[in-house]
Amino acid sequence: MFRGNFPAKIDAQGRIKIPSAHRKILDTAYGMEVFVTSVTGENVLIYPMCEWEKLEAKLIEPPKMLPGKLKFLRNTSYFGQMAKSDRQGRVLIPTHLREAAAVEGMEVDVIGQLNYLEVWNRSRFNKILESDPYTDRDSISLADIGI
Repeated sequence: MFRGNFPAKIDAQGRIKIPSAHRKILDTAYGMEVFVTSVTGENVLIYPMCEWEKLEAKLIEPPKMLPGKLKFLRNTSYFGQMAKSDRQGRVLIPTHLREAAAVEGMEVDVIGQLNYLEVWNRSRFNKILESDPYTDRDSISLADIGI
């Protein structure tokens, strides 16, 4: 499982070096193939290929024409590309996704989300933390599912 937040940098070629804590999990539990995408363009999502394939298996099930499902597929296909982690643990982020997520050539935060990674422009993520803080209502909704 991917956990925690680790800083990284997008290099001049548009590659992110996966932080060592996350890279160890990627290499040992999943392998080097990943799917790099986004749902909104605000951030970059890096899924181990086997985790992305599990999500695809759910998406192919009926009903196929749900508007939310179609938008999700449209956006993740538009932003997405299969990639492979190289020997140094670098993964290429597609140009149009780097631009949309505002991560080109800069320091980013790589946040573990259990079975995938989120890559955020640090200032963009801090604005989200400020504008949408964790509240008692969030705690109640988690309690409802036993957390």
